[in-house]
Amino acid sequence: MDEGVDPEGENVNSVLAQESSELLRILSGQSPAVITKLCQMMPSDAGWNINLASSSPSAAAVTEHIQAVLEYFKVANAADCRNFLQSMCILCENIPMHLESRLMSLAGCENNVCEYSSPNVTDVKSSSPPSEQLIKRPRIDYWTQYITAVTHLRQRRWERISERLVSEVQLENVWVTLRTVNRARDRPDQTPGSADKGGRTPEPDGDYGSMDSRVTLETFLQGCAGKVTVLVGPAGSGKTLLMSCLGQQWAHGLGPIPSSYLFVLLEFRQLNVLSHPLSLSELLFRHYLPMQEGDHKKEAIVDYLLSNPEQSCWVLDGYDEFHSKLTKQDVKIELLDPEKPLPVADLISGLLNRQLLPGCTVMVTCRVRDVLDLEGVSDKVGQLLGWDCHEIKEYVDNFFGKKGHSANRALGVQAAKLLFSSRHLLAMSSLPALCNICCICLEHLLLQSRDSGRTQIPKERGSETRRQAGEKEEKEVQVPRGGTGEEGSRGGSYLQRENQGGGSEDITMDGRNRAQLPLTQAQIPSTLTQVYLTVLGAFLSHDLDTTGNGDDLNTMRLPQSILSQHRSELCELSQLAWNGLEDTKILFMEEDISQDVLEFSIRTGLFSQVELRREDGIPVNSYCFTHLTLQEFLAALQIMTSSDVSDTQLKKRFSLRTRWTTKSDQRTVFTDSLHLFVCGLASPYCTSALVQLARTPGGTGGQNWVQKRQTLVLKLLKNLCHSNTLTGPKILELCHCVQESQDHQLAKQVVGTRPTLELRNIRLLPNDIDALAYVVNSAGDDGIGLDFGACSMETECLDVLPKCQYIHYLSFRGRKYDDKFAEKLSSILPKFTTLRKLEFCGASLTATGAASLASALPSCPHVTEINLSDNNLKDGGIKHIADIFTKQPRLVLVKLGRNNASLEAVDCLIWKMSSFLNIQQVHADGMKELTVTFSQNSDLNSHKSKPEPTICLLNQKWSKPDMQKLAKSLARCSALSVLDISGGRLDVGTLRMLTQSLPKFNVTKKIIVNDSCLTVEGLVILTALLSDCPAVVELHIRLQSPVQVSIVFSGGRETTNEVSKLLCLSCCGLLPTHLERVWRSLGTSPDLTLLDLSSNCLGNKGLRKLLDVLPRLSCIQEINASNNRIGTEGVMMLAGALCSHNNLTQIHIRDGDREQVILKFCPDKRDDKQQKKMFRINNRSLLPSNITTLCRRLVQCRSHLELDLSHSSLTDKAIENLLKVLPKMTSLQRLNVSHSITSTTGALTLVRCLTVCQRVTAVELGPDTESFIQFDSVKAEQASCRLTHCSLKGDNLERLLEILQQGPQLSDLDLSSNQLEDEGVKHFVDCLQKLKITSYVNLSNNGLTQQGLLDVTNTLCTCDNVSGVEVSLGAEERCLIWFTQYEGCVKTLSVTHSGLERDHLVRLAEIVSVSPSPIKLELKNNLLQSVWIEDFVKLLNSSRRGFSISIEERWIRSEEAVSLLCRCVDLSSNIHTIGVHHTTLHLSLMKSTELTSVSLIDCAVEGSHLASMKSIIPRCPLLTELDFSHNSLGIEGAEFLCSVLPSLPNLTSLSIGSKEASVTLVEKLSEALLQATAIQCLNLSGHVISDTAAQIMTRMLPRLKSLNLSHCEWSASGGLQLITVLRECVSLEGLCLDCLQLNDESRMCLAQALRKTISIRSLKLNKIVIATGPTQASGVLDLLAAMEGLTRTQEIELEGWRMAAGGIEELTRLLPVWKELRKISLSKNLISDLSGDMLLEALNSCTLLEELHLPSNSLGDLTAARMALVLPSLTHITVLDISENRIGHEGSVSLSEAMMCMKNLTKIYLTSVGTSELCPVAASLAHCPLIQDVGLGWNNCGDKVAEELVRVMPLCQKLKRIDLESNAVSVCGAEALVRALQSCPALQLIRLWRNNVSPSEAQRLSLRERRLNFAST
Repeated sequence: MDEGVDPEGENVNSVLAQESSELLRILSGQSPAVITKLCQMMPSDAGWNINLASSSPSAAAVTEHIQAVLEYFKVANAADCRNFLQSMCILCENIPMHLESRLMSLAGCENNVCEYSSPNVTDVKSSSPPSEQLIKRPRIDYWTQYITAVTHLRQRRWERISERLVSEVQLENVWVTLRTVNRARDRPDQTPGSADKGGRTPEPDGDYGSMDSRVTLETFLQGCAGKVTVLVGPAGSGKTLLMSCLGQQWAHGLGPIPSSYLFVLLEFRQLNVLSHPLSLSELLFRHYLPMQEGDHKKEAIVDYLLSNPEQSCWVLDGYDEFHSKLTKQDVKIELLDPEKPLPVADLISGLLNRQLLPGCTVMVTCRVRDVLDLEGVSDKVGQLLGWDCHEIKEYVDNFFGKKGHSANRALGVQAAKLLFSSRHLLAMSSLPALCNICCICLEHLLLQSRDSGRTQIPKERGSETRRQAGEKEEKEVQVPRGGTGEEGSRGGSYLQRENQGGGSEDITMDGRNRAQLPLTQAQIPSTLTQVYLTVLGAFLSHDLDTTGNGDDLNTMRLPQSILSQHRSELCELSQLAWNGLEDTKILFMEEDISQDVLEFSIRTGLFSQVELRREDGIPVNSYCFTHLTLQEFLAALQIMTSSDVSDTQLKKRFSLRTRWTTKSDQRTVFTDSLHLFVCGLASPYCTSALVQLARTPGGTGGQNWVQKRQTLVLKLLKNLCHSNTLTGPKILELCHCVQESQDHQLAKQVVGTRPTLELRNIRLLPNDIDALAYVVNSAGDDGIGLDFGACSMETECLDVLPKCQYIHYLSFRGRKYDDKFAEKLSSILPKFTTLRKLEFCGASLTATGAASLASALPSCPHVTEINLSDNNLKDGGIKHIADIFTKQPRLVLVKLGRNNASLEAVDCLIWKMSSFLNIQQVHADGMKELTVTFSQNSDLNSHKSKPEPTICLLNQKWSKPDMQKLAKSLARCSALSVLDISGGRLDVGTLRMLTQSLPKFNVTKKIIVNDSCLTVEGLVILTALLSDCPAVVELHIRLQSPVQVSIVFSGGRETTNEVSKLLCLSCCGLLPTHLERVWRSLGTSPDLTLLDLSSNCLGNKGLRKLLDVLPRLSCIQEINASNNRIGTEGVMMLAGALCSHNNLTQIHIRDGDREQVILKFCPDKRDDKQQKKMFRINNRSLLPSNITTLCRRLVQCRSHLELDLSHSSLTDKAIENLLKVLPKMTSLQRLNVSHSITSTTGALTLVRCLTVCQRVTAVELGPDTESFIQFDSVKAEQASCRLTHCSLKGDNLERLLEILQQGPQLSDLDLSSNQLEDEGVKHFVDCLQKLKITSYVNLSNNGLTQQGLLDVTNTLCTCDNVSGVEVSLGAEERCLIWFTQYEGCVKTLSVTHSGLERDHLVRLAEIVSVSPSPIKLELKNNLLQSVWIEDFVKLLNSSRRGFSISIEERWIRSEEAVSLLCRCVDLSSNIHTIGVHHTTLHLSLMKSTELTSVSLIDCAVEGSHLASMKSIIPRCPLLTELDFSHNSLGIEGAEFLCSVLPSLPNLTSLSIGSKEASVTLVEKLSEALLQATAIQCLNLSGHVISDTAAQIMTRMLPRLKSLNLSHCEWSASGGLQLITVLRECVSLEGLCLDCLQLNDESRMCLAQALRKTISIRSLKLNKIVIATGPTQASGVLDLLAAMEGLTRTQEIELEGWRMAAGGIEELTRLLPVWKELRKISLSKNLISDLSGDMLLEALNSCTLLEELHLPSNSLGDLTAARMALVLPSLTHITVLDISENRIGHEGSVSLSEAMMCMKNLTKIYLTSVGTSELCPVAASLAHCPLIQDVGLGWNNCGDKVAEELVRVMPLCQKLKRIDLESNAVSVCGAEALVRALQSCPALQLIRLWRNNVSPSEAQRLSLRERRLNFAST
């Protein structure tokens, strides 16, 4: 360097001459004023008295002036030359520092102003401020002195570091890979240019995006001047050491940093202590290198630095350890004030963002994940590469070779061999620091394995040096009190040799003493955790207290002993490590740890000493662990051995590390290895070691506690194993954790939940593959897949990959994988014996790589799928792959798309298809996709026929030669299923070539030519195929986008038995002129059945051409001419064609969004009169003239005709014209005008058809609703009329009544929802007598009030044929008037939910009173009050007619019910019977009659409530019946009965059945019953009968005619008494003993009683309990045999007897005797299908049978078939219940046949009969005119059954309830039921719970029709 030149030894003129070229460049960049001043320093007589500042000279002129000045002073005297140089240095800027220092030294100025030899120079001096002249020279001197001090600092630091280095550090031997620079903004380049002082020409910025670009660190740092350079690497990679080495090279004038620069090396770990703001000066002179000189010197240095920032280099080491986060500026802002104190983070950010010292050189080191913080500020980023095997080997040799002892060198050889054999040690050794630790570990293990008796370990020569390294060392520098720094372990320790003392104890996990055995690979620790546990033992062995003097191996102790001995030290260290992790702390002060443990840690090498400078600048000692991973390992020990770390803290720290770095990641100084060590310590191999260190709350080690903590860790791992949200990096980390745990069950769980392990965009190392292998190998025969996506991996990874067994899927995706990679992969592929799928896609594979893979794949016989898409194979590579098809017997799929191939490759594959029968499909989509599919050999060997292969060649560029070549290739194929050449542009010539070659192809299904840009000419060419090629059966062509063409052969049809052809020319833009060409091309094709010409441009002309060709199409079945703009003229043509063509049966025309014209044909030649035709025209506006024309055309139709004009908006005039033509349309059967009537006038006009056409059978009309008119072929006897949703007010109603009076007799009239209101209804009912109606009138939903209700009710009196009135003014407004043809019948009046007032009841009483016929009145939920009811009953008192009245209100219960009953009896003397059942009051009134019956049933009456009846009962001496059943009478009720029974001499029936067992009532009442000798019918069901009561009752039972003791409880003796006495009840006609428990004795008594009581007419023995066992069957037979004499029996119930074949056989023997039998119930027995057949045959003799109950048995189709034969003869059957049996479809058909003859059937229950096919049963309901209740639930019936019910519901006018719960009725079926309910006013309920109707749809339908019930009750 030039700084050392002695100015006195050089000639000033000579130096000026030497530097003149550089000075010329510098002066050319100065301002004109400076140049003028320098020029004026020459004498005036030289002619240079110029002023460049006031003129604008050219650049050449300025250069000429400067050259003249320099030439002048080259030869001037020395004094003038010195003055010139001094002035130039003072006035000029941007002079390089080394040049400026040399010139100022030569100028000879120190502290005084120089003397000038000429006046000109004096003038110049006077023009410059004296301060500027005095300052600049000292400033340079101070700057130089400070650089010298820094030089000494860096040299001294390096000396201390180098003493411990194993090998020399050379930047040219350190390798760096370049990383992509991501700039957040374009920052102007502030690097000094060539004209700047001291500047070097910078390298141009480049894109360092290639991870494979590898350069040396020396090369990487070239051109870093003035830039921000970032060097990244993992912890232990040597960043700090390299920066120190860089400083050492700078200090010696070497390296990329010029020695003239100020080299500032700041460590972030040191900056962390600076908590207060500080200025730039304080950062330099207090923290970096302190100075004791005065402030003026510091100011001079800082001033020079600010003036020349480019002459400084700032090295910022270890950003990953910085506690703060640097800030980035997205926009340019002002510079920072260097004198202003700022936080240290702001100072560093200012350097990086060029806000401070712009132009300086900045270098930052950090870890990879922290580089994101530097995005946008870095100009260059490089990543340190790990050591390769050669570098590791070199380090190991140096480590062991430095001792110089032959034994140590032998250890080195063995150590190297062991290291390279251990995957963990080798992976660790790629980092220099960890390589050092591995050497320590190996040395420790090798020394232990030596024979202690023969081996002597020499003492290390470096021990003294290492002891000195631990001491503080301060060397003086040139600057007084200059500070020094000590390199810590982060930068220097990883290459240093620790205290390698003698052998130590082996603490590996197997627990064996291996001192006497040679060390083998099996004895190397198998996990990373075990390695560190061994390393810990190695460090502990350095303690002289443990190993003695280090030379005697006989003193080594067992592993447990060494851990136990140092337990307290290790506990404190692990606690310190854990606290450091919690506080993110890696530097520890002396006060953080006890002195003895500190000395122990330094002595063993666990600690390294680091000099730390406090905030006040005073240096202090701090300490850190030898490596961060060691601190994390000790922290893991703390977790696993100390109860101070809670489970919660463990769970918080336990998380998987990801290798994907994001900006949101939390920065940490640690390596994230803690979880790995925790998992490793959870291994059972570590348990014994942990127990030695465990600290439980009691203070002692505890094995249970350790195992509990290990279990918790394994549980956390297990949860992660089952997680399905882990990304690839975390899955890989999980594999490492599982490997550390050595738990094979966890490994199985990892692969058990992930059939494929996906790894994306991460760098993989061999130890990663090793971890994968540990997990993958647990998959076993289930197999596992590995998917590597863009993962960087060296070929060494592939060497390890075969360790992964059971791999069935292997995938490599990414451009990183090239031919070289494929060649390496090919060498290991044969080792994957279970491989089934290989993917090598999206890579850089060429034909060369494909050849390599092709050579290896035959060695993988189980491969079924190969994916080589998205490479660069081209045709040659694809041929290589095609050649292996025959060698891969299990191949199923090969993907070869996106490989820059041509049609040559496709042709090669088709050729392979012709020779290799396994190929099932070749699929090519342009060049993007190319797939070959194979059929497996198992398919070929099976008996099933092998499907023909298919070829798809999509989006190809076809030419005529290409098509010809393709045709030749296809001709070689034996058979093809489908040929798809869609997407290719086919011209006419190419298409003709295809059609001409078509007969040579053996295509069985179809040829597809979609998106082929065909024209009409091409269409005509293809159409000829239908006639020219017999194999073609269908042709589909669409020329509009998307173009679709398919040629279908017979094998491509869904139904192969059809012998017909189809031509579809839809969306082809055909004009009428084109049709002629199509017909000619089509030729004679008599077997054409379907012709589709939709969506063309045919119009009316084209339609005419189409109709003209119809005679040629003899087999045509359907023609579609939709969307062809066919107008009204075309409609008329179609109407004429329907009449003139016998085979044309249907025409469907629809306008609107989807225009539709469809013609359907019937090829059968049937009689015209039997054939039905339909003309449908929808959504079309028809003018009146159009209607007339259309109908006149259709008059000519001789077949039965249906005319559908729905949705056509018919005007009133159009309807009038329609009505005029209707009588002439004699073939018309149905006219549909749904949603076509727009007004009430139009509807009334159509109603007139009842008067003008006598064939009308039904009229259903309404605006915008379903409307139709039904016709018969002959005159109709009566018709049905329904007119709804009209406005029938005033004249409209009058007009309607006039029409109806003139019309025929009506079966029913529905005028609901017509806004009649009270006035309209009054007018209608006044005219009702004039109308001829036989069934009913529906006036619902017409806005009636109570007044209208009374008007309708009055029809009961005014119209003799009115039989009933139903009115409800509730939410569902109903108003029905029923008619009858019989006189004198009882009339009914039902008023519900109508809110009647007192006046309304008075009017009702008047109407009822004058009725000529008896009336049954029902008032339900009308909000009536008790007083009103009493007045109503009183008003009815004067009537001479009989009445039956029921009044239901919620309040009629309990005491109110008793009170109302008594009040009514008081008010009316005509009450014949009165009672309250639940909440309903029932009365029957007759003139001049006495009260005979009083009942209070199930109305919550208690005994105390009956007190008010004591005054009523005695006044009723003729009372014959008293019923208080199902109440809670209690003692008071019994007392009441005892008091009133004596006053009722005529009481014959008493019923006090109870819901709850009452103990005292019967006993208290028994004496009174004994005295009431008139009682003949007694009901005591549900009571408890004591023995006393039973004894008394035996005296009264013989006189009874009816006895009900069901559900009674008694003792065995009491019951036996009662049953025994039954033998004496010879007059007994009714006996009910349900749920009676019988033992053998009581059963025999009952049998005897039944033989005696032959007068019984009703016998109920349901659910009697007969003793189980062998006697049960005999008991049943005994009881049945006892019934033989019951010849007068009319009703018998034997439910729950469990009768089997024997019992039924006995019963069938008795049935012919029971001639008067009306009802039989045999539910819940064991009647089989065969027994059922016998039973039905026996029932054939019971001709009076009315009810047959057979549910819950095992009846089947045989019984149903017998029903079809027997039931028609039982004409009185009203109820049939066969639920819960096994009736199948055949049984339902048989049952339907029986139902057709059951005219009196009212109820049928078929719940859960085992079949959903109940359509025949539903259809047969039409033959049951009296049917009221139908149960079809729980049969899974669908919409078909619902539709059948819809058909029959209008025919069943008495139907009230249908049960369809738990079926499969959908919304469509429910909608149909809603529509049908409109014609069924009598139907009250349809249950639809548990069907296929969503809750929202159910709610919608319920609001629309409240009679639909979707609830469970």
